[in-house]
Amino acid sequence: MSTQIKPRSSTLTQGLVRRTHGDSLLKRLIIHGILIFSCIIALYPVIRVFSVSLRPGDRLLTTSLDLIPADASWANYQRLLSSTDFFLWVWNSLLITITTSIAGVILAATAAYAFSRWKFPGRVPGLMLLLTTQMVPATMMLIPIYLMFVEIGRATGLPLVGSYLGLIVAYMMGGVAFSIWILKGYYDTIPIDLEEAAKIDGTTDLGAFYRIILPLSTPALAIVFLFNFTTAWVEYPLARIILPRSEVFTWALGIRSLQAQFNTEWGTFAAASVLVAIPTMALFLWSSKWLISGLTIGSVKG
Repeated sequence: MSTQIKPRSSTLTQGLVRRTHGDSLLKRLIIHGILIFSCIIALYPVIRVFSVSLRPGDRLLTTSLDLIPADASWANYQRLLSSTDFFLWVWNSLLITITTSIAGVILAATAAYAFSRWKFPGRVPGLMLLLTTQMVPATMMLIPIYLMFVEIGRATGLPLVGSYLGLIVAYMMGGVAFSIWILKGYYDTIPIDLEEAAKIDGTTDLGAFYRIILPLSTPALAIVFLFNFTTAWVEYPLARIILPRSEVFTWALGIRSLQAQFNTEWGTFAAASVLVAIPTMALFLWSSKWLISGLTIGSVKG
């Protein structure tokens, strides 16, 4: 009668594999638990805002923790859409935000290409100056920007204060420096040999930029566009001093008008907050594939 004896090394290997598998499973459970808990913390305030938007006005300060109130209704949404200029506010915000984002990407893409590929006097000081502007708090620039726009309007007759153009120019001034630094760093990772090969085939510098650099820089361009969009979409202080007339209010200024001195329509305020979050969420979901590739660029060396 023969007895098969397993080698000791095989037994140790199987035990090590089982132990490693158990450790990885425990680690995954801990990581998933932390992620689920973090998602709950992040989503709870949003759900509470949605809950407030469904409550009647006389039950706003209730101590109930129900996420969906028992007498929930869409009355606040109906009041918002029928009794206010909400659609005008959203239209103004979309017009300003999309124009700012597209113009900012075009300006930053061309400027970053010049800083990345060309050598000219003042290149390094120019980059440092752009970086320095990001160290100044945005609120400190409100009065200088306003005074500058007033003087430009007096000298040229161009109405920058009280118009879409003024706010678009102000937003571009605030975001183009950061965008140039992002794109410049991305352009530096693209081999210059690709452009030289395209020039040998007969294209120009502009053609190489358009046909080679821009298609390869889609993730970085998506990040810059999203940064400009979200910054302009949620901005309030600068819009408050540039747009004094209600006809050109953005949504941030519009829902602020729902808050009076002695009374605030919190239900309508919450309903507006829920609706204005939809464009940003849709943009994030639509551009997620470019964002992921843009954020992970450089993490794998090849």
